[in-house]
Amino acid sequence: MAKKIAIIGGVAGGATAAARLRRLDESSTIVLFERGEHISFANCGLPYYIGETIKDRQKLLVQTVEGMSKKFNLDIRNLSEVAGINRDKKTVTVKNLKTNEVYEESYDTLVLSPGAKPIFPPIEGINDAANIFTLRNIPDTDKIKNAVDQQNPQKAVVVGGGFIGLEMAENLAERGIEVTVVEMANQVMAPLDYEMASIVHDHLRNKGVILILEDGVKAFKEQGSIIELTSGTKLNSDLTILSIGVRPENQLAINSGLNVGDRGGIQVNEFLQTNDENIFAIGDAIEVTDYINGNAAMIPLAGPANRQGRIVANNIYGKAEKYKGTLGTSIAKVFDITVAATGNNEKQLKQLNVNYQAIHIHPACHASYYPGAESIDLKLLFDPSNGKILGAQAVGKDGVDKRIDVIATAIKGNLTVFDLTEVELSYAPPYSSAKDPVNMAGYVASNIIDGDVATVQWHEIDEIVKNGGLLIDVREPNERENGFINGSINVPLGEIREKIHTFPKNETIYVSCQVELRGYLAARILTEKGFKVKNVDGGWKTYSSVFNQKKKLDATVL
Repeated sequence: MAKKIAIIGGVAGGATAAARLRRLDESSTIVLFERGEHISFANCGLPYYIGETIKDRQKLLVQTVEGMSKKFNLDIRNLSEVAGINRDKKTVTVKNLKTNEVYEESYDTLVLSPGAKPIFPPIEGINDAANIFTLRNIPDTDKIKNAVDQQNPQKAVVVGGGFIGLEMAENLAERGIEVTVVEMANQVMAPLDYEMASIVHDHLRNKGVILILEDGVKAFKEQGSIIELTSGTKLNSDLTILSIGVRPENQLAINSGLNVGDRGGIQVNEFLQTNDENIFAIGDAIEVTDYINGNAAMIPLAGPANRQGRIVANNIYGKAEKYKGTLGTSIAKVFDITVAATGNNEKQLKQLNVNYQAIHIHPACHASYYPGAESIDLKLLFDPSNGKILGAQAVGKDGVDKRIDVIATAIKGNLTVFDLTEVELSYAPPYSSAKDPVNMAGYVASNIIDGDVATVQWHEIDEIVKNGGLLIDVREPNERENGFINGSINVPLGEIREKIHTFPKNETIYVSCQVELRGYLAARILTEKGFKVKNVDGGWKTYSSVFNQKKKLDATVL
Protein backbone atom coordinates (compact mmCIF):
# COMPACT_ATOMS: atom_id res chain seq x y z
CA MET A 1 0.00 0.00 0.00
CA ALA A 2 1.40 3.39 -1.00
CA LYS A 3 2.41 5.64 1.88
CA LYS A 4 2.54 9.40 2.24
CA ILE A 5 5.80 10.38 3.90
CA ALA A 6 6.63 13.93 4.96
CA ILE A 7 10.21 14.94 5.70
CA ILE A 8 11.08 18.12 7.59
CA GLY A 9 14.55 19.34 6.63
CA GLY A 10 16.91 18.44 3.82
CA VAL A 11 20.74 18.35 3.69
CA ALA A 12 22.50 15.18 4.91
CA GLY A 13 19.74 13.35 6.77
CA GLY A 14 16.51 14.45 5.12
CA ALA A 15 17.74 14.39 1.52
CA THR A 16 19.33 10.95 2.02
CA ALA A 17 16.11 9.59 3.52
CA ALA A 18 14.06 10.95 0.63
CA ALA A 19 16.32 9.40 -2.01
CA ARG A 20 16.40 6.03 -0.25
CA LEU A 21 12.62 6.01 0.24
CA ARG A 22 12.09 6.47 -3.46
CA ARG A 23 14.58 3.74 -4.32
CA LEU A 24 12.59 1.39 -2.09
CA ASP A 25 9.16 2.29 -3.42
CA GLU A 26 8.06 4.02 -6.61
CA SER A 27 4.44 4.46 -5.49
CA SER A 28 4.79 6.47 -2.28
CA THR A 29 4.13 10.19 -2.04
CA ILE A 30 7.21 11.86 -0.58
CA VAL A 31 7.00 15.51 0.46
CA LEU A 32 10.19 17.26 1.59
CA PHE A 33 9.85 20.60 3.42
CA GLU A 34 12.92 22.84 3.70
CA ARG A 35 12.88 26.23 5.40
CA GLY A 36 15.85 27.44 3.38
CA GLU A 37 16.33 27.82 -0.33
CA HIS A 38 18.75 24.91 -0.75
CA ILE A 39 17.80 21.33 0.04
CA SER A 40 21.16 19.61 -0.26
CA PHE A 41 24.48 21.41 0.03
CA ALA A 42 28.01 20.60 1.13
CA ASN A 43 28.01 22.36 4.49
CA CYS A 44 31.42 20.88 5.37
CA GLY A 45 32.82 22.67 2.32
CA LEU A 46 31.55 26.14 3.23
CA PRO A 47 34.75 27.43 4.95
CA TYR A 48 36.79 26.44 1.89
CA TYR A 49 34.59 28.50 -0.41
CA ILE A 50 35.11 31.51 1.85
CA GLY A 51 38.87 30.84 1.72
CA GLU A 52 38.63 30.42 -2.08
CA THR A 53 40.11 26.93 -2.15
CA ILE A 54 36.72 26.04 -3.65
CA LYS A 55 36.16 28.76 -6.22
CA ASP A 56 32.87 27.71 -7.81
CA ARG A 57 29.88 28.32 -5.52
CA GLN A 58 27.78 25.98 -7.65
CA LYS A 59 29.92 23.03 -6.56
CA LEU A 60 28.60 23.43 -3.01
CA LEU A 61 25.09 22.55 -4.19
CA VAL A 62 24.94 18.77 -4.08
CA GLN A 63 21.36 18.57 -5.39
CA THR A 64 19.11 21.32 -6.69
CA VAL A 65 15.37 21.35 -6.02
CA GLU A 66 14.63 20.84 -9.70
CA GLY A 67 17.27 18.15 -10.21
CA MET A 68 16.33 16.11 -7.15
CA SER A 69 12.59 16.45 -7.75
CA LYS A 70 13.01 15.05 -11.25
CA LYS A 71 15.49 12.31 -10.44
CA PHE A 72 13.55 10.91 -7.49
CA ASN A 73 10.00 12.05 -8.24
CA LEU A 74 9.75 14.05 -5.02
CA ASP A 75 7.44 16.88 -3.98
CA ILE A 76 10.07 19.29 -2.70
CA ARG A 77 8.88 22.51 -1.11
CA ASN A 78 11.76 24.77 -0.24
CA LEU A 79 11.27 28.12 1.51
CA SER A 80 8.55 26.33 3.46
CA GLU A 81 8.64 26.37 7.24
CA VAL A 82 6.82 23.70 9.22
CA ALA A 83 5.32 25.62 12.13
CA GLY A 84 3.61 22.76 13.93
CA ILE A 85 2.99 19.03 14.06
CA ASN A 86 -0.57 17.92 14.75
CA ARG A 87 0.00 14.36 15.91
CA ASP A 88 -3.65 13.54 16.57
CA LYS A 89 -4.62 14.47 12.99
CA LYS A 90 -1.31 13.34 11.46
CA THR A 91 -0.80 16.67 9.74
CA VAL A 92 1.83 19.39 9.74
CA THR A 93 1.14 23.11 9.60
CA VAL A 94 3.28 24.74 6.91
CA LYS A 95 4.04 28.36 6.12
CA ASN A 96 5.11 29.21 2.58
CA LEU A 97 7.81 31.83 3.19
CA LYS A 98 7.44 33.26 -0.32
CA THR A 99 3.67 33.90 -0.13
CA ASN A 100 3.06 33.74 3.66
CA GLU A 101 0.29 31.21 2.93
CA VAL A 102 -0.33 28.81 5.85
CA TYR A 103 -1.77 25.36 5.18
CA GLU A 104 -1.95 21.83 6.54
CA GLU A 105 -0.40 18.78 4.91
CA SER A 106 -1.22 15.22 5.94
CA TYR A 107 1.24 12.36 6.43
CA ASP A 108 1.25 8.66 7.22
CA THR A 109 4.83 8.80 8.44
CA LEU A 110 6.86 11.87 9.41
CA VAL A 111 10.65 12.18 9.41
CA LEU A 112 12.23 15.02 11.41
CA SER A 113 15.61 16.22 10.13
CA PRO A 114 15.72 19.85 11.29
CA GLY A 115 19.44 19.85 12.14
CA ALA A 116 21.14 22.08 14.68
CA LYS A 117 21.69 25.82 14.79
CA PRO A 118 24.76 27.78 15.93
CA ILE A 119 24.63 29.00 19.51
CA PHE A 120 24.13 32.78 19.64
CA PRO A 121 24.62 33.69 23.33
CA PRO A 122 23.11 36.73 25.04
CA ILE A 123 26.41 38.62 25.33
CA GLU A 124 26.32 42.36 25.95
CA GLY A 125 26.30 44.26 22.66
CA ILE A 126 25.88 41.21 20.44
CA ASN A 127 22.63 42.42 18.88
CA ASP A 128 24.09 45.83 18.06
CA ALA A 129 27.16 44.44 16.32
CA ALA A 130 27.19 44.64 12.54
CA ASN A 131 30.15 42.36 11.92
CA ILE A 132 29.25 39.11 13.73
CA PHE A 133 28.54 36.00 11.67
CA THR A 134 27.71 32.35 12.26
CA LEU A 135 28.20 29.64 9.64
CA ARG A 136 25.51 27.06 8.99
CA ASN A 137 24.22 27.34 5.43
CA ILE A 138 24.70 28.91 2.00
CA PRO A 139 23.22 32.34 2.92
CA ASP A 140 25.58 32.52 5.93
CA THR A 141 28.46 31.67 3.63
CA ASP A 142 27.48 34.34 1.12
CA LYS A 143 27.32 36.98 3.87
CA ILE A 144 30.77 36.12 5.21
CA LYS A 145 32.36 35.90 1.77
CA ASN A 146 30.81 39.21 0.70
CA ALA A 147 32.13 40.85 3.87
CA VAL A 148 35.64 39.53 3.16
CA ASP A 149 35.51 40.40 -0.55
CA GLN A 150 33.98 43.87 -0.27
CA GLN A 151 35.03 45.23 3.11
CA ASN A 152 38.63 44.00 3.05
CA PRO A 153 38.83 43.24 6.80
CA GLN A 154 42.32 43.36 8.32
CA LYS A 155 41.58 41.67 11.64
CA ALA A 156 39.18 38.81 12.33
CA VAL A 157 38.27 37.11 15.60
CA VAL A 158 37.00 33.54 15.69
CA VAL A 159 35.19 32.77 18.94
CA GLY A 160 35.47 29.04 19.55
CA GLY A 161 38.26 26.59 18.77
CA GLY A 162 36.23 23.65 17.50
CA PHE A 163 36.54 22.07 14.07
CA ILE A 164 34.54 24.73 12.21
CA GLY A 165 36.20 27.54 14.15
CA LEU A 166 39.69 26.37 13.20
CA GLU A 167 38.69 25.71 9.60
CA MET A 168 37.39 29.29 9.45
CA ALA A 169 40.58 30.59 11.10
CA GLU A 170 42.66 28.87 8.43
CA ASN A 171 40.53 30.08 5.53
CA LEU A 172 40.42 33.67 6.76
CA ALA A 173 44.19 33.61 7.26
CA GLU A 174 44.53 32.28 3.70
CA ARG A 175 42.73 35.46 2.59
CA GLY A 176 45.44 37.53 4.23
CA ILE A 177 43.51 38.48 7.37
CA GLU A 178 45.13 38.55 10.81
CA VAL A 179 43.17 35.99 12.84
CA THR A 180 42.69 35.66 16.59
CA VAL A 181 41.04 32.55 18.03
CA VAL A 182 39.40 32.91 21.44
CA GLU A 183 38.59 29.66 23.27
CA MET A 184 37.14 29.43 26.78
CA ALA A 185 38.61 25.98 27.47
CA ASN A 186 42.33 25.33 27.99
CA GLN A 187 42.58 23.76 24.53
CA VAL A 188 41.13 23.76 21.03
CA MET A 189 39.37 20.75 19.51
CA ALA A 190 37.45 19.08 22.32
CA PRO A 191 37.70 15.51 20.91
CA LEU A 192 41.46 15.65 21.53
CA ASP A 193 43.14 15.33 24.89
CA TYR A 194 45.26 18.23 26.08
CA GLU A 195 48.70 16.95 25.06
CA MET A 196 47.44 16.19 21.53
CA ALA A 197 45.72 19.58 21.24
CA SER A 198 48.99 21.21 22.33
CA ILE A 199 50.53 20.14 19.01
CA VAL A 200 47.71 21.99 17.24
CA HIS A 201 48.29 25.06 19.44
CA ASP A 202 51.95 25.23 18.36
CA HIS A 203 51.03 24.86 14.70
CA LEU A 204 48.38 27.59 14.84
CA ARG A 205 50.84 30.01 16.44
CA ASN A 206 53.53 29.09 13.91
CA LYS A 207 51.05 30.00 11.19
CA GLY A 208 50.53 33.45 12.68
CA VAL A 209 47.20 32.82 14.40
CA ILE A 210 46.88 34.61 17.74
CA LEU A 211 45.53 31.97 20.13
CA ILE A 212 43.85 33.02 23.37
CA LEU A 213 42.88 30.14 25.67
CA GLU A 214 40.92 30.04 28.93
CA ASP A 215 39.20 33.32 28.14
CA GLY A 216 35.74 34.19 26.89
CA VAL A 217 33.86 37.12 25.38
CA LYS A 218 32.37 39.45 27.95
CA ALA A 219 31.01 42.16 25.65
CA PHE A 220 30.94 43.55 22.13
CA LYS A 221 31.61 47.30 22.01
CA GLU A 222 31.31 49.93 19.29
CA GLN A 223 29.05 47.82 17.06
CA GLY A 224 31.33 44.82 17.41
CA SER A 225 34.57 46.51 16.35
CA ILE A 226 35.95 46.01 19.87
CA ILE A 227 35.62 42.74 21.77
CA GLU A 228 36.12 42.78 25.50
CA LEU A 229 37.18 39.47 27.02
CA THR A 230 36.46 38.17 30.51
CA SER A 231 40.09 38.82 31.42
CA GLY A 232 39.75 42.48 30.47
CA THR A 233 41.73 42.09 27.24
CA LYS A 234 40.32 44.12 24.36
CA LEU A 235 40.55 42.99 20.75
CA ASN A 236 39.95 44.94 17.56
CA SER A 237 37.81 43.05 15.07
CA ASP A 238 36.65 43.92 11.58
CA LEU A 239 34.90 40.55 11.28
CA THR A 240 33.88 38.09 14.00
CA ILE A 241 32.88 34.46 13.53
CA LEU A 242 30.87 32.91 16.37
CA SER A 243 31.66 29.21 16.45
CA ILE A 244 30.96 28.11 20.02
CA GLY A 245 28.86 25.08 19.23
CA VAL A 246 25.39 24.14 18.05
CA ARG A 247 22.11 23.25 19.68
CA PRO A 248 19.46 20.98 18.20
CA GLU A 249 16.48 22.52 16.41
CA ASN A 250 14.00 20.88 18.77
CA GLN A 251 11.15 23.37 19.17
CA LEU A 252 8.81 21.54 16.81
CA ALA A 253 9.41 18.31 18.70
CA ILE A 254 8.90 19.93 22.10
CA ASN A 255 5.73 21.72 21.01
CA SER A 256 4.24 18.48 19.74
CA GLY A 257 5.03 16.52 22.89
CA LEU A 258 7.95 14.47 21.59
CA ASN A 259 10.56 13.50 24.17
CA VAL A 260 13.87 15.37 24.27
CA GLY A 261 16.96 14.64 26.36
CA ASP A 262 18.84 16.77 28.89
CA ARG A 263 20.91 18.40 26.14
CA GLY A 264 17.87 19.07 23.96
CA GLY A 265 18.31 16.24 21.48
CA ILE A 266 15.14 14.55 20.24
CA GLN A 267 15.04 11.12 21.85
CA VAL A 268 14.72 8.11 19.55
CA ASN A 269 14.83 4.34 20.04
CA GLU A 270 17.27 2.00 18.29
CA PHE A 271 15.10 2.19 15.15
CA LEU A 272 15.31 6.03 15.21
CA GLN A 273 11.65 6.27 16.17
CA THR A 274 10.39 8.95 18.57
CA ASN A 275 7.79 8.29 21.28
CA ASP A 276 5.24 8.65 18.46
CA GLU A 277 5.41 5.48 16.35
CA ASN A 278 4.58 7.47 13.21
CA ILE A 279 7.43 9.96 13.66
CA PHE A 280 11.12 9.25 13.13
CA ALA A 281 14.02 11.68 13.74
CA ILE A 282 17.56 11.80 12.37
CA GLY A 283 20.68 13.94 12.10
CA ASP A 284 22.09 16.69 14.29
CA ALA A 285 18.77 17.20 16.10
CA ILE A 286 18.69 13.78 17.78
CA GLU A 287 20.23 12.31 20.89
CA VAL A 288 22.35 9.31 19.95
CA THR A 289 23.98 6.51 21.90
CA ASP A 290 27.75 6.82 22.30
CA TYR A 291 29.04 3.63 20.65
CA ILE A 292 31.88 3.18 23.17
CA ASN A 293 30.21 3.86 26.53
CA GLY A 294 26.52 3.42 25.72
CA ASN A 295 25.49 6.79 27.20
CA ALA A 296 23.25 9.39 25.56
CA ALA A 297 25.24 11.93 23.55
CA MET A 298 24.98 14.77 21.03
CA ILE A 299 27.43 14.10 18.18
CA PRO A 300 26.56 16.24 15.14
CA LEU A 301 28.39 14.68 12.17
CA ALA A 302 27.51 14.32 8.49
CA GLY A 303 28.42 10.65 8.16
CA PRO A 304 26.06 9.41 10.89
CA ALA A 305 23.28 11.69 9.58
CA ASN A 306 23.54 10.11 6.12
CA ARG A 307 23.53 6.63 7.64
CA GLN A 308 20.50 7.44 9.78
CA GLY A 309 18.62 8.73 6.73
CA ARG A 310 19.11 5.40 5.00
CA ILE A 311 18.17 3.38 8.11
CA VAL A 312 14.95 5.35 8.66
CA ALA A 313 13.88 4.80 5.07
CA ASN A 314 14.52 1.07 5.50
CA ASN A 315 12.51 1.01 8.73
CA ILE A 316 9.56 2.89 7.24
CA TYR A 317 9.34 -0.03 4.85
CA GLY A 318 9.52 -2.63 7.59
CA LYS A 319 13.18 -3.66 7.61
CA ALA A 320 13.61 -3.13 11.41
CA GLU A 321 17.22 -2.00 11.05
CA LYS A 322 18.92 -0.80 14.24
CA TYR A 323 21.15 2.25 14.57
CA LYS A 324 23.96 0.98 16.75
CA GLY A 325 25.29 4.30 18.01
CA THR A 326 27.76 6.96 16.97
CA LEU A 327 31.50 6.41 17.31
CA GLY A 328 32.31 10.09 16.74
CA THR A 329 35.04 9.63 14.13
CA SER A 330 36.08 13.11 13.02
CA ILE A 331 38.81 14.83 11.05
CA ALA A 332 39.88 18.36 10.17
CA LYS A 333 42.58 20.11 8.20
CA VAL A 334 44.34 22.83 10.20
CA PHE A 335 46.74 24.60 7.85
CA ASP A 336 49.47 22.01 7.11
CA ILE A 337 48.38 19.35 9.59
CA THR A 338 45.52 16.89 9.84
CA VAL A 339 43.75 16.28 13.14
CA ALA A 340 41.55 13.22 13.62
CA ALA A 341 39.93 11.22 16.42
CA THR A 342 37.62 8.28 16.99
CA GLY A 343 35.88 6.82 20.02
CA ASN A 344 36.23 8.27 23.51
CA ASN A 345 39.05 10.48 24.72
CA GLU A 346 40.83 10.34 28.06
CA LYS A 347 38.72 13.12 29.56
CA GLN A 348 35.51 11.16 28.89
CA LEU A 349 36.93 7.88 30.19
CA LYS A 350 38.03 9.56 33.44
CA GLN A 351 34.60 11.12 33.96
CA LEU A 352 32.98 7.71 33.46
CA ASN A 353 35.49 5.94 35.73
CA VAL A 354 36.39 3.54 32.94
CA ASN A 355 39.51 1.43 33.40
CA TYR A 356 41.86 2.47 30.57
CA GLN A 357 45.48 2.78 29.52
CA ALA A 358 46.94 5.39 27.16
CA ILE A 359 49.89 5.03 24.83
CA HIS A 360 51.56 7.58 22.55
CA ILE A 361 53.70 6.72 19.54
CA HIS A 362 55.38 8.91 16.91
CA PRO A 363 56.06 6.78 13.83
CA ALA A 364 56.78 8.10 10.34
CA CYS A 365 53.82 8.30 7.95
CA HIS A 366 55.78 6.19 5.46
CA ALA A 367 59.23 4.58 5.20
CA SER A 368 61.65 7.06 6.75
CA TYR A 369 64.20 6.61 3.95
CA TYR A 370 61.66 7.63 1.31
CA PRO A 371 61.52 11.43 0.78
CA GLY A 372 58.87 13.41 2.62
CA ALA A 373 58.48 11.17 5.67
CA GLU A 374 56.79 13.10 8.50
CA SER A 375 55.93 11.80 11.93
CA ILE A 376 52.40 11.02 13.05
CA ASP A 377 51.57 11.70 16.70
CA LEU A 378 49.20 8.85 17.53
CA LYS A 379 47.43 8.19 20.83
CA LEU A 380 45.60 4.94 21.53
CA LEU A 381 43.28 4.30 24.48
CA PHE A 382 42.40 0.75 25.49
CA ASP A 383 41.17 -1.43 28.34
CA PRO A 384 44.28 -3.07 29.86
CA SER A 385 42.21 -5.98 31.18
CA ASN A 386 41.18 -7.27 27.75
CA GLY A 387 42.69 -5.06 25.04
CA LYS A 388 39.38 -3.51 23.96
CA ILE A 389 40.04 -0.37 21.91
CA LEU A 390 38.33 2.67 23.45
CA GLY A 391 39.54 5.50 21.24
CA ALA A 392 42.36 7.04 19.24
CA GLN A 393 43.65 10.47 18.27
CA ALA A 394 46.24 11.48 15.69
CA VAL A 395 47.92 14.66 14.48
CA GLY A 396 50.31 14.91 11.56
CA LYS A 397 50.98 16.18 8.06
CA ASP A 398 50.28 12.97 6.16
CA GLY A 399 48.68 9.58 6.70
CA VAL A 400 46.57 10.55 9.72
CA ASP A 401 43.24 9.84 8.03
CA LYS A 402 43.91 6.25 7.08
CA ARG A 403 45.31 5.31 10.51
CA ILE A 404 42.29 6.68 12.37
CA ASP A 405 39.96 5.11 9.81
CA VAL A 406 41.59 1.70 10.31
CA ILE A 407 41.26 2.01 14.10
CA ALA A 408 37.63 3.19 13.79
CA THR A 409 36.94 0.14 11.63
CA ALA A 410 38.72 -2.08 14.17
CA ILE A 411 36.47 -0.72 16.94
CA LYS A 412 33.33 -1.44 14.90
CA GLY A 413 34.67 -4.92 14.18
CA ASN A 414 35.29 -5.60 17.89
CA LEU A 415 39.02 -6.06 17.29
CA THR A 416 41.41 -5.68 20.24
CA VAL A 417 44.89 -4.18 20.44
CA PHE A 418 46.23 -7.71 19.91
CA ASP A 419 44.37 -7.83 16.60
CA LEU A 420 45.96 -4.52 15.56
CA THR A 421 49.34 -6.30 15.52
CA GLU A 422 47.93 -8.72 12.94
CA VAL A 423 46.04 -6.32 10.70
CA GLU A 424 47.59 -6.70 7.26
CA LEU A 425 47.81 -3.27 5.67
CA SER A 426 49.17 -2.22 2.29
CA TYR A 427 52.86 -1.36 2.24
CA ALA A 428 55.23 0.34 -0.14
CA PRO A 429 57.85 2.94 0.89
CA PRO A 430 55.88 5.98 -0.37
CA TYR A 431 52.80 4.96 1.65
CA SER A 432 53.74 3.20 4.86
CA SER A 433 56.30 1.06 6.64
CA ALA A 434 56.41 -2.72 6.80
CA LYS A 435 55.16 -2.29 10.34
CA ASP A 436 52.37 0.26 9.89
CA PRO A 437 51.75 2.80 12.67
CA VAL A 438 48.52 0.91 13.44
CA ASN A 439 50.52 -2.30 13.91
CA MET A 440 53.03 -0.43 16.07
CA ALA A 441 50.29 0.93 18.31
CA GLY A 442 49.06 -2.65 18.70
CA TYR A 443 52.55 -3.88 19.63
CA VAL A 444 53.07 -1.17 22.25
CA ALA A 445 49.65 -1.75 23.83
CA SER A 446 50.11 -5.54 23.76
CA ASN A 447 53.52 -5.24 25.47
CA ILE A 448 51.88 -3.34 28.33
CA ILE A 449 49.06 -5.88 28.74
CA ASP A 450 51.52 -8.79 28.54
CA GLY A 451 53.66 -7.23 31.26
CA ASP A 452 56.72 -6.74 29.04
CA VAL A 453 56.89 -3.07 29.97
CA ALA A 454 55.26 -0.65 32.41
CA THR A 455 54.79 3.01 31.59
CA VAL A 456 54.38 6.36 33.27
CA GLN A 457 52.57 9.30 31.63
CA TRP A 458 53.91 12.67 30.54
CA HIS A 459 51.92 14.49 33.24
CA GLU A 460 53.19 12.24 36.06
CA ILE A 461 56.96 12.23 35.57
CA ASP A 462 57.81 15.73 36.90
CA GLU A 463 56.21 14.96 40.27
CA ILE A 464 57.99 11.60 40.41
CA VAL A 465 61.41 13.21 39.79
CA LYS A 466 60.62 16.01 42.23
CA ASN A 467 59.96 13.37 44.89
CA GLY A 468 63.33 11.73 44.34
CA GLY A 469 62.60 9.27 41.53
CA LEU A 470 65.54 8.33 39.29
CA LEU A 471 64.90 9.18 35.63
CA ILE A 472 67.45 8.00 33.08
CA ASP A 473 67.43 9.66 29.64
CA VAL A 474 68.88 7.07 27.23
CA ARG A 475 69.28 9.43 24.25
CA GLU A 476 72.64 10.64 22.98
CA PRO A 477 74.01 13.76 24.73
CA ASN A 478 73.62 15.96 21.63
CA GLU A 479 69.88 15.15 21.51
CA ARG A 480 69.44 16.72 24.92
CA GLU A 481 70.55 20.07 23.53
CA ASN A 482 67.01 20.47 22.19
CA GLY A 483 65.51 19.83 25.62
CA PHE A 484 65.11 17.21 28.29
CA ILE A 485 63.06 16.48 31.39
CA ASN A 486 64.47 18.40 34.34
CA GLY A 487 66.23 16.16 36.85
CA SER A 488 66.93 13.39 34.35
CA ILE A 489 70.34 11.73 34.17
CA ASN A 490 71.84 11.01 30.76
CA VAL A 491 73.02 7.44 30.15
CA PRO A 492 72.91 6.64 26.40
CA LEU A 493 71.33 3.30 25.55
CA GLY A 494 74.65 1.90 24.37
CA GLU A 495 76.17 2.48 27.83
CA ILE A 496 73.32 1.03 29.94
CA ARG A 497 74.88 -2.40 30.39
CA GLU A 498 78.30 -1.13 31.48
CA LYS A 499 76.81 1.32 34.01
CA ILE A 500 74.09 -0.96 35.29
CA HIS A 501 75.98 -1.60 38.56
CA THR A 502 75.48 2.08 39.53
CA PHE A 503 71.68 1.89 39.53
CA PRO A 504 69.76 1.26 42.77
CA LYS A 505 67.95 -2.10 42.88
CA ASN A 506 65.57 -1.23 45.69
CA GLU A 507 63.55 1.44 43.87
CA THR A 508 61.71 1.90 40.57
CA ILE A 509 63.89 3.26 37.79
CA TYR A 510 62.26 5.49 35.18
CA VAL A 511 63.62 5.67 31.64
CA SER A 512 62.89 8.04 28.76
CA CYS A 513 64.09 8.67 25.22
CA GLN A 514 62.92 10.63 22.18
CA VAL A 515 59.83 8.65 21.14
CA GLU A 516 59.81 5.73 23.64
CA LEU A 517 61.50 3.01 21.54
CA ARG A 518 64.97 3.23 23.10
CA GLY A 519 63.30 3.65 26.47
CA TYR A 520 61.54 0.34 25.88
CA LEU A 521 64.83 -1.33 24.94
CA ALA A 522 66.49 0.07 28.08
CA ALA A 523 63.54 -1.08 30.18
CA ARG A 524 63.86 -4.61 28.82
CA ILE A 525 67.61 -4.70 29.58
CA LEU A 526 67.08 -3.48 33.14
CA THR A 527 64.06 -5.73 33.72
CA GLU A 528 66.08 -8.77 32.62
CA LYS A 529 68.69 -7.81 35.21
CA GLY A 530 66.12 -7.72 38.01
CA PHE A 531 65.33 -4.00 38.14
CA LYS A 532 61.82 -2.60 38.43
CA VAL A 533 61.44 -0.17 35.51
CA LYS A 534 58.85 2.19 34.01
CA ASN A 535 59.19 3.84 30.61
CA VAL A 536 57.97 7.42 29.99
CA ASP A 537 55.13 6.88 27.50
CA GLY A 538 55.72 8.69 24.22
CA GLY A 539 59.15 9.88 25.33
CA TRP A 540 60.41 13.44 25.07
CA LYS A 541 58.23 14.10 22.03
CA THR A 542 54.96 13.65 23.94
CA TYR A 543 56.28 15.41 27.05
CA SER A 544 57.60 18.40 25.07
CA SER A 545 54.34 18.85 23.15
CA VAL A 546 53.02 20.32 26.40
CA PHE A 547 56.19 21.55 28.10
CA ASN A 548 57.60 22.99 24.93
CA GLN A 549 60.45 25.01 26.33
CA LYS A 550 64.02 24.34 25.30
CA LYS A 551 65.90 23.70 28.52
CA LYS A 552 69.34 25.25 28.27
CA LEU A 553 70.70 23.38 31.26
CA ASP A 554 73.92 21.42 31.40
CA ALA A 555 73.33 17.74 30.84
CA THR A 556 74.19 15.57 33.81
CA VAL A 557 76.17 12.52 32.77
CA LEU A 558 77.02 9.55 34.99
